[in-house]
Amino acid sequence: MSNSKSRGRTSLDGLSLAGIVAAVLMLVAAVALSLVPQPAQAASLVRVTNFGTNPTGLNMYVYAPDRLAERPALLVMIHYCTGSASAVHNGGGRDYVTAADRNGYVIVYPEATRDGHCFDVSTQNALRRNGGSDSTGIMSMVSYARQRYNVDPERIVVSGISSGAMMTNVLAAQYPDVFSAGAAFAGVPAGCFATTDGSMWNSQCSGGTLLKTPQQWGDQARAMYPGYTGRYPRMQLWHGTADTTLAYPNFGEALDQWTNVHGVSRTPTTTDQPQPNWTRTRYGTGTPAVVEGISAQGTGHDVPTAGMVAHAITFLGLDRPPTTTTTTTTTTTTTTTTPPQGCSVKAVVNAWNTGLTETITITNTSSVPVNGWELQFTLPGGQTVTGGWSATYSPATGQVTARNVGYNAQIQPSAQVSIGFQATHTGNSAAADGFTLNGVRCAVS
Repeated sequence: MSNSKSRGRTSLDGLSLAGIVAAVLMLVAAVALSLVPQPAQAASLVRVTNFGTNPTGLNMYVYAPDRLAERPALLVMIHYCTGSASAVHNGGGRDYVTAADRNGYVIVYPEATRDGHCFDVSTQNALRRNGGSDSTGIMSMVSYARQRYNVDPERIVVSGISSGAMMTNVLAAQYPDVFSAGAAFAGVPAGCFATTDGSMWNSQCSGGTLLKTPQQWGDQARAMYPGYTGRYPRMQLWHGTADTTLAYPNFGEALDQWTNVHGVSRTPTTTDQPQPNWTRTRYGTGTPAVVEGISAQGTGHDVPTAGMVAHAITFLGLDRPPTTTTTTTTTTTTTTTTPPQGCSVKAVVNAWNTGLTETITITNTSSVPVNGWELQFTLPGGQTVTGGWSATYSPATGQVTARNVGYNAQIQPSAQVSIGFQATHTGNSAAADGFTLNGVRCAVS
């Protein structure tokens, strides 16, 4: 009996020892694993909600690389009909993503949610600045990204495929003060797809039989932002000669439009072949050219093909490496100059249902430049600012102060600055009032 008990105790003690050893080994392994560097969480496509005025219910997605530039560029990348943000992010626009990882810029993807997932480039509201259709929602996305990622306002660009290319041309015409360049893959001239019956499809335009003079096309683009006299974005246009969806003649019509808008000759200044089946023509002086067209021999509507996006990245200025980021906080003091003779303001509202946009044009009527400015105004009751452009806005209700951004801080005598915002309203969609510029009351025209 005693030997049996002894053997029993030895067996139990051995099991206990084995368990202890196993536990120790597991602990050692866990500690060792914790000391091995683990891969960082990779950047991914992220959906953003509540980004501002969005009258047509677009979705917004953002790709911000792990290594973001201190003042990143912003690319608005717009998908094709039947497409989606993820489809263009992982498909035809993938080279843009690779370059974003390398050069530290942000990509915003608007996503259409209507049947067919096409963008509205046809209705009256779609073809005027702040009209309350898809382009209005896209500009809310731009405003959100500018504030969220400290975007360089001089490097906001747009690119798109098919329906997205059509929207690229429309945005460049409507918001030339926001976008510095655009690259359109298989699109049509801005305004070509206009309809009057509520349809989103224009067979005459898609078939390439809607032909106009360069002046007529230029006037149609300029009519999307009446009264604007500033510079327009540089434009790069791509089209396949075998395109049967948006026929190849649209390529020439779009070149007519943008050379006229830029006031340059329709005769190319240079012609070359970046690839054997491509013909590239450039218009106007300067590098890069203000207008560039690339015709792809034998290519259909399935663009971009290999190598195209790489050329677009260079044209759009997205090939710059990121500057060194810093966590140091600095305080910048802006010295404002009070105009001794005054200022004038023109406010234009476009309203719908419970939303509106308001464009404010500030004119310096003094005899000296304004260097740094704050424009104060009062919103009607029930209005709340949800986003804006060309200025920062706070607070969102009541008496609001709009402060200049870096590129428009100075207003020369008799010169103008255009800013604007989106807002919700509860019934009163009147314009703001009580405008003062750096404390000086402005006349309202």
